[in-house]
Formats: sequence, structure tokens, C-alpha cells
Amino acid sequence: MLDVAVTNAEWMLHDVLAEVFDPPPPVDYLSWAEENIEFSERESEFSGPYNRQRFRYFDEILRALSPDDQCRVVTLSKSAQLGGTVLANIFTGGSMDMDPGDFLYVHPTEENARRWSKMKLQPMLKGTSALRRIFPMKARDGQDSVFYKERRDGRGAILISGANSPASLSQVSMSRQVQDDLAKWDMNSAGDPENQADSRSQGREFAKIFKISTPMVIPGCRITNNFEAGSQEFPYIPCPHCGYMQVLDWENMLQNLDEEHPERAHFICQGPDCGCAIEDHHRMEIIPRVEWRASNPKQKRYHRSFYLWSAYSPLQSFERIARSWLAAKGDPPKEQTFWNDVVGKAYRVLGEAPPWEDIRDRAADSDYAHGTIPAGFPMLTCGVDCQGDRVEWQLVAWGQNKRRAIVEYGVFNGHISDEQCQAKLNGLMKQGFRNAYGRKIEIDMLAIDGNAYTEDVWDWARKHPSSRVIMVRGVHPEGAPLLAQVKKERNRRGKIVRYSKRFFNFASSVLKMGLYRNLKKTDPEERGFIALPKGLDDEFYRQLTAESRKAQKAKSGFTRYLWVKDPNQNNEGLDTHLQAEAAAIRLGVRNLPDSEWDRLMAERECPPEDVQADFEDLLMATRPTETSAGDAEQSNGASAPSTRSPSRSKWRNRTR
Repeated sequence: MLDVAVTNAEWMLHDVLAEVFDPPPPVDYLSWAEENIEFSERESEFSGPYNRQRFRYFDEILRALSPDDQCRVVTLSKSAQLGGTVLANIFTGGSMDMDPGDFLYVHPTEENARRWSKMKLQPMLKGTSALRRIFPMKARDGQDSVFYKERRDGRGAILISGANSPASLSQVSMSRQVQDDLAKWDMNSAGDPENQADSRSQGREFAKIFKISTPMVIPGCRITNNFEAGSQEFPYIPCPHCGYMQVLDWENMLQNLDEEHPERAHFICQGPDCGCAIEDHHRMEIIPRVEWRASNPKQKRYHRSFYLWSAYSPLQSFERIARSWLAAKGDPPKEQTFWNDVVGKAYRVLGEAPPWEDIRDRAADSDYAHGTIPAGFPMLTCGVDCQGDRVEWQLVAWGQNKRRAIVEYGVFNGHISDEQCQAKLNGLMKQGFRNAYGRKIEIDMLAIDGNAYTEDVWDWARKHPSSRVIMVRGVHPEGAPLLAQVKKERNRRGKIVRYSKRFFNFASSVLKMGLYRNLKKTDPEERGFIALPKGLDDEFYRQLTAESRKAQKAKSGFTRYLWVKDPNQNNEGLDTHLQAEAAAIRLGVRNLPDSEWDRLMAERECPPEDVQADFEDLLMATRPTETSAGDAEQSNGASAPSTRSPSRSKWRNRTR
């Protein structure tokens, strides 16, 4: 007779119930980071295991991301290179290890997503033992790809997406997500990508959404809007002298900055009875005692938002912050970069151009005439804009300290494909314009708009060396580089077009913001000052200030900020100026050392060697500010272009 072992049903029931009702282990991102995150020398100057003491200001943010905190959204508005990616990686890797589920990680574009997956995520999965155990290292049954990483046991996966792809933000439900570089997200074909991403977690009661970014410009900055909608938490630290708790504000450092000695950069304690200096060496003592305090505490239950900037980070000294400001001061594009990347705040845009009448009136008091180059501006660039029935151009001279001088504006009738129009442009390249010493200066570089009539523009441009003529087009994203070579473009047959090597995108929005800020400056010695000539028509100044940055409702109902103009007002004066600036950037004017400026001034700002000139030339050499560019030369048998401003009637009758 066989003995049969019988299971006690009551005991089995209790075992099952104990397993079901036993609470899961706590999701502790701080402990997980200390146990699993290790920096290589390539990743950080602080190589080795994650040091909680060094990055104490991250503790509260990681606690907010934990399921133990009741908030649903966590926002971090921050400086660049502050460790935000590390936080996002801890949230991502720790979630997949301790509390697996479906995780969405969204970047501004699919290209950004691809780069992050290969350069950040994949090394973390391979280099972290806790993740290496649960993720396959080789593709198998679709578990592993650039945009999709699934756990071996199928209990969770990471979906990596680009905000520019509405398809990747649909038909999925996610319990956790990261919205990275949020300020750089732009509208996609389906509308607002942030709203699309948020909706992916709408059906999850206990979802967590981590929004993280360096700000861009306001109004319209997504991360700034989210920070202001949340609890608005700032990092308070104690004064090393009196213990008074305060926030380290950039304005505090700026007020006490000695520009001759940036190495002495410091903060002043705001305590009522202190006023002592808080210096760089104090940070090791005070940063570990940081406290986060909310300015809008009623939002902590749903949306916790944090602000953190470089002054708190051991990765950047007070001196480096001060030197970064001194290098950017007075140069709007660099000021924006400093404000975003170092201070971690959005740059406030001057949405409206200065009144054109003010610019015109200032030009009327100028000490030089249009068509001539004033002293102190030895380099000359030209911007060219092509319309259906004409070509418009503007000359701008450049000097030290980011200063510029508008020299001339003109119009050639005819299409860019017309031989006569091309001949006039050729003449412009050879003509030369007199400076204050009577010397004729030829155009150093010309940038012609290649966005329209591209093949016709290339037909003319290719006849000139790339060191003197480039093709350009403006791009609108406010995070775009000032100038970047166009990626290889192909024609309809798939062949790479020849003009790609000298075709450049320039950040039109950034340059417009800088132009309008600089036009307000009235001190000729101030960095970025723009000199204006006598004699240009009123219409030129209307066109130069034709656009403003305004909120516009898209058909989808969402708001976006765009540069717009009155439909009855032309803006070629603005376009050609930006193209001339793009040519100057290509020349390296923004970073030219003082020694090179000195060499250029010595070569060009002196009387011409050839004194065997006619009476008119000699007269112009002695009275440069009373002349214009009417002495255009003949070249290649073509009539030299007139450099006089168009008459008022021609301005009025021109249409696009």
C-alpha cells in the first residue's frame, strides 16, 4: 500500500494570502543609486560610486520620485551639466529593477533618443550588475533594440521615443516616464507632444512623470511653465558664519562681482546681522546641509517642482561662473547661453523690436554716410535675399567687442537666374567700399539665401570661392546652433547635391533676439553696439524692425511662439542683416582674438598706398564721412550696381 502525502489546504491558503498581501519592498532610489551607480573617469571627474554626500541636493528629488511621495509630477528646472541625466538614469534603472513596469523615456527628437540609447542607456545596462541580470545583452525576439528594451522575464520594458514623432507617443500606457530636455520640444504634426506624452500615463492612478530640462526662452518655455505650476522648491543652505538659511542667487553674486578679479567671486550672506562673504571653499561645508523649501506648498501633493543651478554643484567653481558671465556680457546669444546653461533660468525675450522711428532718428545724427565704412570696423560682410523679381542686399562692417556698423542697402532688379542680375552681384563682390581712411574694402564674405530658388542660387555661388560666398537659410528652433552646416541633401534621384559643403543653417530666432537687444544700445563703446549710417530710407528701418515674437494658436488649439510681421510690411531689411551676420559668424568674427583685430586694423585702417588717384578719389579720401558709395566701379563689362537706397516709391511698390 502506497503512502500519499497530502497537502494541508489551510496552510496553503495562508501561504498564498501571505504572499499576496505582503507589501513589496520599498522603492528607495537613494539606496539603489549608492549600491549600483558608479561613474567612470570618462563620465565624471568624480569617478567611483555614487556619493550621496557630494550630491545631497538630489536626495529630496529622488524621494519625490518614489512611490512613497504622493505627488504625480516631478519637475526639475536646472543648469546644464548638473547631473540631471544621472537622476533620470537612477529613476529609470531603479524603477526597472525594484518596481518593474512599462517605462517611457521621451527626448526632443528621435535622433536625440537614438544617441541617448546608445551612449547612455546601453552602457548603464551593461555596466550595472542589477540591470545586467534582468536585461538581455543581445537582440532576441524583439526584446532589445535601440528604441525598446524589455526585461528578460517580460515584467517591464523601456520605450524610447522622440517628441517629434507622434506615432511613438500613441497606443501605449505607461506607469512611469521621463520627459527629457523638455524646453527643446517643438510641436509635431499631431499637436503638442507634451500633452501627448502626459496622456500616456493618464490611465495609471499612481503614475510618476519626471520632467527635466535646462530652460530656453520666455515666454513659451515648457520647463519654466511646469516649474511655476508646481511647488516651486528652492535649495536653502546655511551661512557658514551665522547659520542663516538662504538661497544662493545669481543676482547676489553679480552685485558683488569684481570684473578685474573674477577669482574673488562670492555671495554675501542675507542674514539680518551678518553680511559676511560666502566663498567657494565654504560649499563642502554647507551643501550637505541643504534644505528644499516650497514657495507654492499647496501644489506639493500633486506636482513638486525644483530649481537648481551651477552655484550648488561641485562641478563648477564660483570663478568659472564669473568668467562665463564676463565672456558673455553684452553679447545677447552668449548671454542667453549663460542664463540657460549656467544660471539655469529662461532668457527673457524682447518680443518687440525697438520703434523704427527711434532707430531712424539716431541714424540721422550719425557721423558717417551710407555707402562708407566708419573707423573701427575693418571686416565687411554682405547678406543677400532673393525674391521673384529682385535681389536685395545689405552690407555690414564688423569691429572688436561684437560691435557692427550698417554700411549700405541696395536692390538689383531681376531674378537670381538672370545673367544681368548675376553680373551685378559679381560687380558688388569686386566693387569695394571706402572706409574712413579712403581705402576701399572689398566684401570678405557674402551669405546668400539658398532656401528659395536653390539651384539658381547655387549656379551663381559656385562661380566664387567658398571662402568668400556661402549659401544660408534661417531655422527657427531657439535651441539651434548659431551656424551649422546643412546635413547632406539629396536631389530627387537620391544623389547628394554639390552645394551641401557650403550650405549653412543659422539660428534666425536667436539672431533676431540679439539684434533687437543691441539696437537699443546707444553707447558706441558698449559691447554689441550697432552703428547706423545717414541717408538710408525710412523703409529700411521699418523692414529692419518688421518682426515681433508673439503667441499664436495652432489649428490644434495649442499655443506656440513665432516671429511674425505685418502682412503689409516687407522684412528683407531684417533678413539680409541676419544673413550678413551669418557670414560674419562663418568668418569667425565672434571669436577673433585681439591680436587678429589689431592686424586687420593696421592693414585696412590706413591711407591707400596708391596716391595716383583722380580728383574725386582724393577728395573722398580726405572727406570720407560726406560721401556715399556712388563711385561704383565697372567690372567684367557689367554696369556696377547702384548702392543708393531705393526711392520711396520703389519701396512702396515692392511686393513679395
